[in-house]
Amino acid sequence: MTREVLLSIKGLQVIGETKEETGGEEIEVVAPGKYRFQSGKHFVSYEEVIEGSSEKIQNLIKISDDIVEVTKRGFTNVHMVFEKNKRNMSYYDTPFGKFLISIMAKNIQVTKEQGQISTKVDYSLDINYEHMADCSIEIKINAKNGRPFHLSETVK
Repeated sequence: MTREVLLSIKGLQVIGETKEETGGEEIEVVAPGKYRFQSGKHFVSYEEVIEGSSEKIQNLIKISDDIVEVTKRGFTNVHMVFEKNKRNMSYYDTPFGKFLISIMAKNIQVTKEQGQISTKVDYSLDINYEHMADCSIEIKINAKNGRPFHLSETVK
């Protein structure tokens, strides 16, 4: 069974040594989503609308204690795997071309409370074998409309 949730995703890319040097800004996306807990993993799906376009991206985030996966399908396509101290590579397919990305997660922190799951990942991003940025992403999943949000196994 799925639960309605409100999802907040904050991202930051630092290209120089510090946020102040590069003018790095946090970008935040807030969207309604569907949550389920299955086989020891938290799944959230949501739709992303592309600004100035009718195109959409279907997103699926899978969270376990030590791995976070993000899959995007539609306007852009990618399967990103964030696993601490392990380099994961994937192709990021965009309307502007296909890029080889490499992700090395330095830290993954997952906090589970009644009504909320918070995940923070610090990682290094390479594109086509060239270091692009040190990044962080923070994902917060909250029960929508104050309804109960239980961290329990889905029964089929």
